[in-house]
Amino acid sequence: MKISSKPGPLTAPLPAVMVTCGDMEDSNIITVAWTGIINSHPPMTYISVRPERKSHGMILESGEFVINLTTAELLRAMDFSGVRSGRDTDKFSQLSLTREAADTVSAPMIAESPVNIECKVTEVRRFPSHDMFIAEITAVHVDDRYVDEKGAYDYGAMDLVAFSHGKYYRLRPQESGFFGFSVMKPKTAKKRRAKKKK
Repeated sequence: MKISSKPGPLTAPLPAVMVTCGDMEDSNIITVAWTGIINSHPPMTYISVRPERKSHGMILESGEFVINLTTAELLRAMDFSGVRSGRDTDKFSQLSLTREAADTVSAPMIAESPVNIECKVTEVRRFPSHDMFIAEITAVHVDDRYVDEKGAYDYGAMDLVAFSHGKYYRLRPQESGFFGFSVMKPKTAKKRRAKKKK
């Protein structure tokens, strides 16, 4: 039996990321869990930010931001960035994080993050509680420790963090399947298993 609940944002889990904005001299970090991919070609993403947040004005002015994926090691920094205002705190200094210059945007990347996604805003959609910044992904940086000899990314080894209704969860590196496995022919599946054992 299922219990009826009032309408609410119950999609979970969500990626918990640190979004950087501004430039190398004047920047801020905001924690965002409302983000995701909305198009493949060109690659498009979004973040939803409350208008009262300092980062909202900075992104609105520059039209740029960087999504920095968060690991378990960065969890405390990410949480701090979500509960402390950039109006009172230089979060990079307070958290001993390193600003790293991006390729296509003025906003700094967080060097300690395993993946940095540079974004340029193409549209702003206004909603009652949040504004959605729709953006094109203009560059991606991945720490070479998580890239194998074939160029594949090992997200499992990154120890990434997700957010669900006020709590953070580590994404354990246990593969449960892959895209298309439900329709794979037995012969192909056998070859795949043999290749994986090598």
